[in-house]
Amino acid sequence: MQKKMDFTKIERRAMVRSRAGKAVTYFLLTLWALIVLFPFYWMLLTSVKSYGAYNAEYIPTFFTLSPTFENYQTAFTAVPLGRYFTNTLIFTLVTTAIMLVVIVLAAFAFARLEFKGKNLLFTLFLSLMMIPTELVVITNFQTITNLGLRNTFAGLILPSVTSVFYIYLLKENFEQIPDELYKAAQVDGTGDFKYLLKVMIPISQPTIVTIVILKIIECWNSYVWPRLITDDPMYFLVSNGIQEIRENGFGRENIPAMMAAVVVISVPLIVLFLIFRKKVMAGVSRGGIKG
Repeated sequence: MQKKMDFTKIERRAMVRSRAGKAVTYFLLTLWALIVLFPFYWMLLTSVKSYGAYNAEYIPTFFTLSPTFENYQTAFTAVPLGRYFTNTLIFTLVTTAIMLVVIVLAAFAFARLEFKGKNLLFTLFLSLMMIPTELVVITNFQTITNLGLRNTFAGLILPSVTSVFYIYLLKENFEQIPDELYKAAQVDGTGDFKYLLKVMIPISQPTIVTIVILKIIECWNSYVWPRLITDDPMYFLVSNGIQEIRENGFGRENIPAMMAAVVVISVPLIVLFLIFRKKVMAGVSRGGIKG
């Protein structure tokens, strides 16, 4: 009887500790979520405050009783934000499509094909990741300028059509596919290209989707290179449009209108992530597993 009571006490203590641990975990996760989401809330809140109300606040308020959508209208009328959206869409889709073809073929070659110097060449590819981005930007700028491609979509797109990191990530996923499938396909007379399309790409779909989404976000948020290579508003992207609003639009003080433009720019990326979040998580977890 005494042993049973002692066991019950131990069981209760374990249950209390488990509940306390879960409570602490959920509290910390909630706190972290609030910290992460607060900038988005502040951005959205500022975008619905009127210009006068915002400037009249000596102490920032965390809510507003008179929201307005006038700032969104101003964001589209102060600068041609619609055209910048179109330019960004073209730049993002074309760059991502070309990059996807390049990295899939490169990853397949490094993962499945045998040729002389493959390991040395892949090591040299990886060493490129050690080069500072600033040096690459300078080299790309000189090359694009010498080719006469400034203020063109080709000049915007070409330096971004490949990525050593994405090639490495996809190569690791391709290598996880059993060699027996490749050998069986060769016995059946299946060519390398057909095997890539019918077997490797479908199996690695979560990782490929993850790479595509990451590249879309990278292109959508691109600022330094478009700002450097274009000075013609006809080729400005949305990131450049925000800076133009700040410098040449309605002045440096209209922060609510700027926040409205940022909200509009952020919505497509948020929607994209919400749609494909499961595949993104699957791709990231698969990328971390070897064998």
